[in-house]
Amino acid sequence: MSIATTSILRLFRESGNCFVSGASISRELRVSRTAVWKHINGLRDAGYVIEAVPSRGYLLISTPNILSEEEVRERLHTAVIGRRLVCLPATVSTNVAAFRLAEEGAEEGTVVIADAQSGGKGRMGRVWSSPPGVNLYCSIVLRPTIKPYHAPQLTFLSAVAVARAIEQTTALQPEIKWPNDVLIRGSKVAGLLNEMSAETDGINFVILGIGVNLNMTAAQFPATLRTPATSLLLELGRPINRAQFAAAMLGELDRLYEDFLTCGFGPVREEWQQRCNANGHEVSVSDGGAETIRGVFDGIDGDGAMLVRLPNDRVERILSGDVRVV
Repeated sequence: MSIATTSILRLFRESGNCFVSGASISRELRVSRTAVWKHINGLRDAGYVIEAVPSRGYLLISTPNILSEEEVRERLHTAVIGRRLVCLPATVSTNVAAFRLAEEGAEEGTVVIADAQSGGKGRMGRVWSSPPGVNLYCSIVLRPTIKPYHAPQLTFLSAVAVARAIEQTTALQPEIKWPNDVLIRGSKVAGLLNEMSAETDGINFVILGIGVNLNMTAAQFPATLRTPATSLLLELGRPINRAQFAAAMLGELDRLYEDFLTCGFGPVREEWQQRCNANGHEVSVSDGGAETIRGVFDGIDGDGAMLVRLPNDRVERILSGDVRVV
């Protein structure tokens, strides 16, 4: 959006749901009343419903369910995450875009959000379906002063942040599946994918990739999905305000990241384990479809590896694989 339309939206929000006169907008923007009318029509074209009444001015009736910088920024109250917001109509992958920005020196807390992705990625090279106008696809640039082997811990921050945001914006009770899925009633609603640039002794940056199915319909899910998937729309029967959810999730991630840098992995690990869908259950771990290990879930260790207690009481440390609760 232009600086002018952003200023008009600010005036609307500062008005307390009252009419804003054309004259006051004209003075604020230092443009003619005709130019104001053109900017108002531009907002209408973007989906904003604005009433115009002679001698009273303009009244903002409703806003579109979009992920613009203005809509997210208005709701965002963070210290680090979201210092810079880059909102794109479409991209190949927000992780790719964020990685490129990080290589160019983007500051910590830079967030890339896209309305659609043409090459969204999941774990183990899988495709993340990313239709336009319905979901949240975002990636966050972090530059933590931790050792590279601790970087996988950040995935667990993302999972807890998404789960908290779902609870904050809905009445749903999400669960977390190791290592990077968020579930609603056993169906996947969000996935996480971290990527890193590092040297032997330190991290240059980490990209936290987060995809959440917000308003996706059943018809929009690919028929080739390997695991059941859902969206908050399908679970609730009503649409989710995407900018509100994005701000809630980024806010929770901001708090978790501050705690992580101050207190380490312990508090995040504890909350993640409380939310895990495998607590107290037998699990089966497979690699390429063939079962490799079966035992009882015994939590995660300090590196984020899953611990499985085998029938002989030996604890196996799992670094990768597909996990299924038996």
